[in-house]
Amino acid sequence: MEQRDLELIEKYGKDDLKLRKLYDEHLDLERQLESYFEKSYLTPQDQLERARLKKMKLKGRDEIEIILSKYRKVEGCRSITPAKQNDRL
Repeated sequence: MEQRDLELIEKYGKDDLKLRKLYDEHLDLERQLESYFEKSYLTPQDQLERARLKKMKLKGRDEIEIILSKYRKVEGCRSITPAKQNDRL
């Protein structure tokens, strides 16, 4: 995850419980996946479970991205000063 995304999660995750929950799940899935990457051999069952975890992580990341895009817009509006607004016209 990019540094800017982590900063937004830190800033808004305190009040946005859904964002916090999704990020916590993301970290948990990441830890679970790490255990599969440490193994030298994966059984077919391990491979299925790893694929399932990857899909769950990706789905959660997509949901996080939707929420973060909203906060990026808010942050973008705050960074535009009146002088910069005139430049954009």
